[in-house]
Amino acid sequence: MKLIRAVFLLVHLVVASLLLAMLLNAYVPPTVFLYLNLLSLAFPFLMGFHLLLTFFWILSQKKRSFFFLLISVLFFNPTIRWVNYHPNQKEGEIKVLTMNTRSGKLGQTALDAYLKQYQNYDIIFLQEDRTEPFHNSASYDISKLITPHKILKQGKILPDTVIGESFYADIEINGKTVRAINVYLEPFQLNKEMVRPTGSSQVNEEKAKTLVKTFLPIFKIHQYEIREIRKFIEASPYPVILAGDFNSVPNSYEYFQISKVLSDAFVVAGHGSGTSFHDYKIPIRIDYIFTSPALKAVSYKVDRSVRRSDHFAVTASFNFK
Repeated sequence: MKLIRAVFLLVHLVVASLLLAMLLNAYVPPTVFLYLNLLSLAFPFLMGFHLLLTFFWILSQKKRSFFFLLISVLFFNPTIRWVNYHPNQKEGEIKVLTMNTRSGKLGQTALDAYLKQYQNYDIIFLQEDRTEPFHNSASYDISKLITPHKILKQGKILPDTVIGESFYADIEINGKTVRAINVYLEPFQLNKEMVRPTGSSQVNEEKAKTLVKTFLPIFKIHQYEIREIRKFIEASPYPVILAGDFNSVPNSYEYFQISKVLSDAFVVAGHGSGTSFHDYKIPIRIDYIFTSPALKAVSYKVDRSVRRSDHFAVTASFNFK
């Protein structure tokens, strides 16, 4: 039994070290150390394993359980970026929706009908979209913004040299101007076969190497895209509502850079799981809604009632402070 506990302790120390290293994503860009951002992808599994081992130490009545419980406190904020609990959901004065529609590949007619249910929303952010707008719209190559309000000004943020896309639209809502920013960061171009495990350890090892080779160069592109978007946010003369598909999970470098200047609506008002991408059957949250401090989130929902894309629609509402 002592040998088993010694092995468990070693494993637990490794898991805790990886979780702590993940927090460095707030400071270390991919161009300095590429592999660090990979840890954000593994956070739900590492955190789950950490909690199971901590529970094991509690049952074993070992003093080390206090040490690992103390470490768990450090991961409270990283955890509520995935799973949160705010029971008091209200309807705010500004309602928004964001969704990657996958170009309507699961049925454009049904998708159009679904989105029209939200035509009373103030801003609808769409990525990978070819929906016909039912109000005023700002649209570029693969992204669109729909609003019943007046669009005062619009323009692109990222250049055409990247696949990822981001643009803004200044919108007048009830006599106040907000700057809406639609974000679609560089995609990884993955498919299910690339992540599906097989019965062969050799094949799984090759798949893992291929995935790492796919992720690493995209992390560098994301660093550039997020830098440009963050500079644009900081220069905004109006309160910002930013939403879209980051192709990045919480606690990643991309997430930390935006959360330093804007508030994550899910952290402020979310309830339950924030998972928004459902195609791989594992918890993946890559769709976000952020706002400036001038706006406070009072509701947040991931609509899992229907599947019109490989992403669920995410909605939130806000009040001016």
